[in-house]
Amino acid sequence: MNPGSPAVLRGTVGRITYRNGDNGYTIARLDPEGEGGGESVTVVGSFASLQEGETVEVEGAWTSHARFGRQFRVDHYRPVVPSTVEGIERYLGSGLIRGVGPASARRIVEHFGEATMEVIESHPERLLEVPRLGRRRAELIAQAWSAQRHIKDVMVFLQSHGVTTGLAVRIFRAYGQDAIALVRANPYRLERDVPGVGFRTADRIARQLGMAVDAPERIKAGVRYLLAKAADEGHVFLPEAEVMIRARDILEVGEDLVLPALAELRAEGVLIAEQDRHYLPALFHAEVGVASSLARLQRSPAAAGRTPKGGVADDAGPPLAARQQQAVEWAAAHKVLVLTGGPGTGKTTVTRRILAAFTAAAMTVALCSPTGRAAKRLAETTGHEASTIHRLLEFDPSSRQFQRDENAPLQLDALIVDEASMVDVGLMHALLRALPSTARLVLVGDVDQLPSVGPGAVLRDIIASEAVPVVRLVEIFRQGPASRIVANAHRVNRGELPELDNRSAADFFFVAEARPEQVAALVEDLCARRLPAHGGYEPFRDIQVLSPMYRGETGAASLNQRLQSRLNPNGQAIAGGSGLRVGDRVLQVRNNYDKGVFNGDLGRIVAYDAEGESVRVAFDTVVEYDAADLDELTLAYAISIHRSQGSEFPVVVLPLTTQHYVMLQRNLLYTAMTRARRLIVVVGTRRALELAVANNEVSARYTGLVARLKAGGA
Repeated sequence: MNPGSPAVLRGTVGRITYRNGDNGYTIARLDPEGEGGGESVTVVGSFASLQEGETVEVEGAWTSHARFGRQFRVDHYRPVVPSTVEGIERYLGSGLIRGVGPASARRIVEHFGEATMEVIESHPERLLEVPRLGRRRAELIAQAWSAQRHIKDVMVFLQSHGVTTGLAVRIFRAYGQDAIALVRANPYRLERDVPGVGFRTADRIARQLGMAVDAPERIKAGVRYLLAKAADEGHVFLPEAEVMIRARDILEVGEDLVLPALAELRAEGVLIAEQDRHYLPALFHAEVGVASSLARLQRSPAAAGRTPKGGVADDAGPPLAARQQQAVEWAAAHKVLVLTGGPGTGKTTVTRRILAAFTAAAMTVALCSPTGRAAKRLAETTGHEASTIHRLLEFDPSSRQFQRDENAPLQLDALIVDEASMVDVGLMHALLRALPSTARLVLVGDVDQLPSVGPGAVLRDIIASEAVPVVRLVEIFRQGPASRIVANAHRVNRGELPELDNRSAADFFFVAEARPEQVAALVEDLCARRLPAHGGYEPFRDIQVLSPMYRGETGAASLNQRLQSRLNPNGQAIAGGSGLRVGDRVLQVRNNYDKGVFNGDLGRIVAYDAEGESVRVAFDTVVEYDAADLDELTLAYAISIHRSQGSEFPVVVLPLTTQHYVMLQRNLLYTAMTRARRLIVVVGTRRALELAVANNEVSARYTGLVARLKAGGA
């Protein structure tokens, strides 16, 4: 066929050779059916979702690439049920149907041949004829195929508008067989009703369905979206002027349309306005709740007979420095205290002394942290049981609610919260509302680290308000004669370049390299060869690569591919296009309350059942994932510095180049350096370090907590 001529191909996806996760651009090999079948061809184009083994019909044109030769450029595509025995086997084993892996797919097709799809659809009870399949697996396949059959029309409709297969399933679960009618009537309801569907996806569908740019439904949905997006950026509210700017950029409309939409959203209770500030209701109530709870705690008397002493018995440890002793005394004298300071200043020592003073007064004390890793470290350093905030508040996965609140408060005399800089406004509100008025509260954290991933800057705002007693530790104690990690972290925090002379270094090394590809190669070699050989460090247990960004040659995504190939080249590949292998180090990327794993948890894949399509991952406990859950995991040989908050690693390898220019900030570098316990190796350029140290502009967040605290919690 001549290049440029329109054509239609139908076939099975043999191998995906490239996929851009940002825009869906994909290069794949297709094994065509019918005329021309038998010789695979290269297809290129944007696919919302494509899996190896899937059968598709593609429309487009033949082209000729100067380097790669003849290719088929795809303009449109749709998934179809395969008709050949080979295609059916690959389709069933591709992971599209839960409960069927490559091995069970082979047995099913060997038994039924070309009649396989008809049997599954019309006579699923016959699946019991397949040897070693089992009744439970047969039922799972029948149920999955039934669901697949019902969502076929929905999936085709949505994929034609750029929606992935996974989202199509979620939309069907939300709306059932009414999905197409409901989406046609108001596509913007998807953003509210279906997790994972954002405004841009809904807007794309709406525009293709003919909805006008100035439709009120679109403007209201867009305002909700920009407030939610602002929350993802850390903002608790947006000023009205900022709403207008963002609406103009996102919706391409002016104030004359946005102002009526804001009024309607306020009337509907979708947002709350206070002066010119526009809040999502949950964030408004959280901010007000944090301020009022702190005021309530401070003005309420402590429990009778539960008064700790500021002095500590001689056997509690060595003498404290003046500010450390002040912190212990203030924890005894005040209902609420903030203890902050950098690495090596003795926060842990003081926390132990405060805990000793509380327990000596027969007080019931709880310790908690935002993450499981931080809670585990807190328990190890204090010798006292510690838990995550979610576990302390008895989070119920089924209801997605905390069981502890003002109606069922914690039975405590005192609460110590470590890594408080990581706690966002919503979680702090949930914690404080469950704390009885008689309880004491100690917030411990390093305010100079990155703020919480979620909205707000709670610890920073509490300190800035001057409404709560604060002790800031500044004297450095934890520093051996040859140690530079702590000293350099403090130099960076003061705006000074770290000491880079490797001749006298024991735990802080700088490897100068300007070329990004060579930086990546050095990071790989450090993790795989040099550090294990010369320091005895085990790559999976001891070494963590932290990067300022995910993109670029020295970003976490690219480094993960390098390190997986080097450290785990022969791990069993997990089907379904996840790119994961048995033995990989992985990161949980969102909270899964049912499994008890949370955003930021690090684990390692220990087993894969190809037939059952299940993966077992070792965190503190071993957790099982099925194929549908694998998008919650990503490679973690390298992670972003933001993801490392609340963690410590024996060894940190930090690539730092001017490729990371937009992310080079002092608190980002400081946070990365303070993650290293025994050794840090910075690979990059002195210029990148200078840029990071010089940039002390902390990203401003719109929050009203300081003003509320100064006003006494109003």
